[in-house]
Amino acid sequence: MADSDVLTFPPVDIVPDEQLVHVVREVPLVRDARRLAEWVGGRCDASARGVCEVTEQGMPHPAEAETAIAELGLEAARLRLLWVVAVNGRLVEVTRQGARPGPGVPDPMEFWDGVVMDVLDRTEEGLTGSAVIDEHLTEILATIYSVREGMPLAALAGGILQAHEVGCEARPADLRRLRMTLPGELAAAMALLEYCGLIELTGELVRLTQPGVWAVRRDLLREGHDAPSLGEVAALAELGAAELIDAMLTGRASASAATLWLERRVPEDAARELIKIAASGNAAQRGTAGTVLEELGPEAEQAVREALDEPMMWRYAAAWLGVRDLDAPALGEGDGAWVAVDTLAALLYIGAPVDSVAHFDLLGEDLLTLVPEMGRADHPDALAVLEMLGRHHPDPLIAKTARKTAMKVRSRP
Repeated sequence: MADSDVLTFPPVDIVPDEQLVHVVREVPLVRDARRLAEWVGGRCDASARGVCEVTEQGMPHPAEAETAIAELGLEAARLRLLWVVAVNGRLVEVTRQGARPGPGVPDPMEFWDGVVMDVLDRTEEGLTGSAVIDEHLTEILATIYSVREGMPLAALAGGILQAHEVGCEARPADLRRLRMTLPGELAAAMALLEYCGLIELTGELVRLTQPGVWAVRRDLLREGHDAPSLGEVAALAELGAAELIDAMLTGRASASAATLWLERRVPEDAARELIKIAASGNAAQRGTAGTVLEELGPEAEQAVREALDEPMMWRYAAAWLGVRDLDAPALGEGDGAWVAVDTLAALLYIGAPVDSVAHFDLLGEDLLTLVPEMGRADHPDALAVLEMLGRHHPDPLIAKTARKTAMKVRSRP
């Protein structure tokens, strides 16, 4: 997964595993999977072969399935999912001879993680009865995860429509049809996810259950996303700005920690702390502090305006003000080259590998035209950045231009 694909989610409060175990046992899907396993055991005891009959695909024989549905009071449409959960969770063991009770998974939370993965994996063959919801199910759960106070079902439906229109390039006729059918499909899907123990409905609001938060977070982490627990970031939020920036640069703190850090401070005070580090630090510290500063709104204007007097910071302050439609000094072409040098210089300070195209893509297609201007930029790292580009940039033309520009810089009095 490329860095640009990594999503940041707000920190969530995770209930300890020992408390979740009791909740997971009462999830209807889990309870029915255990009942199904016990039923298999009873069929084995009654069978001369000592096993429950299955098909070549390892699913219950139609006659056995019909009996299970009738005797256990199960919904026929959910039997396949229950069987998959029971087999993958080792509650049921399928052999060539047939099915019999299995040993189970020793760790209850690992069992629960497997249950949720089984649920999400079923979307390819049809889980909820809605092809659109199945296609966007992981996005739907991640969206609900981001809004812990609860998400209105109408807003969720609107998000699904938008995702389908943009991501799947749906045609107008398809969207009109989907607007009519989606409310009913979403209600059925929510009922299934409630049965699976992932969500809970309160009127028109949907939120994840405690086991749902645990499982979705685990899946987000598995995909490489930034999804910290509240406990992980709480201590980081008490750090000073310098310590926070250092923790972010070394990978000990994420964007979520920075968000919580800002929430616990007066905006102007937070901005002044960050600006102090940015104005006196190196390019990597400046870039990281600037990223955090971007989360602040106009309420930090006075502190940012004061940064216009800082030689290493005024360009960023001017850009920050301009983006928010506040009065700001204009930036010229030379200032753009200075910022380009500062952006690339961060690679030198964090020790990033500089033999990858991805690391130089920070400036996009403008880099070639910026290189000569970099040589004229009054930046302490200008020569070091040009030498880095000359040695490591994979585009021969950019590398050659950087070497020529570096030579001119070295020859200046």
